[in-house]
Amino acid sequence: METLLVHGSTVLLFIIVLAVLVLVHELGHFLTARWFGIDVEEFGFGFPPRVFGVKKGKTLYTLNWIPLGGFVKIKGEDDPTAHGPGTFAHKPAWIRAIVIGAGVFMNLVLASLLFAIGLTIGMPTAVESLPENARVRDRQVQIVQVLEGTPAEQAGFMPGDTIVSINGQTFTEIEDVQALINEAEPPVAVEIRRGKKTFTQELAPALDPGLGKRVMGVALVEAATVSYPWYIAIVKGVQTTGFYLKEILLSFADLFKGLFVGQKSDVEFSGPVGIAVLTGRAARLGFTYLLQFAALLSINLAVINVLPIPALDGGRLLFIIIEKFRGRAVRPVVEAVIHRIAFFLLLGLIVIVTAHDLGRYGNQILKALGSLIGVS
Repeated sequence: METLLVHGSTVLLFIIVLAVLVLVHELGHFLTARWFGIDVEEFGFGFPPRVFGVKKGKTLYTLNWIPLGGFVKIKGEDDPTAHGPGTFAHKPAWIRAIVIGAGVFMNLVLASLLFAIGLTIGMPTAVESLPENARVRDRQVQIVQVLEGTPAEQAGFMPGDTIVSINGQTFTEIEDVQALINEAEPPVAVEIRRGKKTFTQELAPALDPGLGKRVMGVALVEAATVSYPWYIAIVKGVQTTGFYLKEILLSFADLFKGLFVGQKSDVEFSGPVGIAVLTGRAARLGFTYLLQFAALLSINLAVINVLPIPALDGGRLLFIIIEKFRGRAVRPVVEAVIHRIAFFLLLGLIVIVTAHDLGRYGNQILKALGSLIGVS
């Protein structure tokens, strides 16, 4: 029963997080379209098939069966034959660009808000350098990376785990952990806190020839729960969003550079399956971790949508830029065909990424399904 609740709540949390991110994105398109006098034919909660709909003014508000976000159908955006007042094509290029870009902007606003909430109630943060007005509590040494083929991986340690003690000795500094691991006779008993659960695992540190000492195979950070007054947390939320936005853009730049020069990138993609697994992990670590994860997802959604790929917001913006340079728009029928082709290519990419996720997380998923039906 407990396993059913754990995995059931993971799926539910994944649906809620994804729905909020997508709905906020679509709300940006909806509000700006209405503001500039563009008719919105439908605002859908979830994806078809439809449960029911209520029409208010010119907009049909629908509730649909697939609860993975929502959509906005703007008059004339996807219909090359639609012209005249109230249509998307009838508005100047700068208005169309604002309406298209509003979804990305709303995802960045949401990320800033989530970070601000987290920093008001207290969010796990590295404590290398903090401003004087930061409130710091619960200092700890936390695992941020587990290297493959190391004692730590074999022991089942995961990023986000907190090292409580080693051989019964507690500490708050990385140097103390490293010294103890190197000097203690193996095996050592490592007490780990993961979310609300604490467990002890024995492992034998391996000798690293490059460092000349024994290691567990983890990257560590000195962390603490850091909070600020709400008015400072708002500013910090925006700054944190800016920081991660820059890091994600640099990661994508590294990825594209690798594609052109034939160099493997360290960037890892996850589809719906991977995101669901990571959502469950974040939730088990605690509410603030889930807030942090949702904020990062929102930034990623903004960045992916602004890429100049047809069928995405960035692709639609690209056609508006082409229109300004050419002095006339690309033929609507041609643009619509390009967007549709790109959409099916993106669906194919999602299938490939999902297959990759199943390869990475397949064992975890099978164990979860087995526990649900009583198979060990």
